[in-house]
Amino acid sequence: NIMKSDQASAFGFPNPMLGLVTYGMVVAIGTALLAGARYRRWYWLGLNAGTLFGVGFCMWLMYQSLYEINALCLWCSLAWVATIVMFWYVTSHNVRNGLLPAPRAVRVFLDEFTWVLPVLHTGIIGMLILTRWWDFWTS
Repeated sequence: NIMKSDQASAFGFPNPMLGLVTYGMVVAIGTALLAGARYRRWYWLGLNAGTLFGVGFCMWLMYQSLYEINALCLWCSLAWVATIVMFWYVTSHNVRNGLLPAPRAVRVFLDEFTWVLPVLHTGIIGMLILTRWWDFWTS
């Protein structure tokens, strides 16, 4: 149902094509970091903007899936989680390294508890999924 919906090609081409390109870019960036690459501030902020767009797009797709299309796609859900984790970890990196301005308390929190934000975000989506189809699963 989801891949046949209008939302499956929100930009005029299949959404998985967008994922192939963007996840490929993230893998390339991560591989370069593992090899010792160092990026400038503008690059990190661009990556942060890209992941912000990605998480916003995923949240729109999540809403469409749960409340308009009325179907859940496992691969879509995995893409949501991957994008959420990328967004929060890139944002955390940028805050902790002073690339994004934030109070000292936020930087200290993110030094130790970066994992809390993606877990909380994903947990909220999990609760939305559970409440959306609770009657279906319990009957």
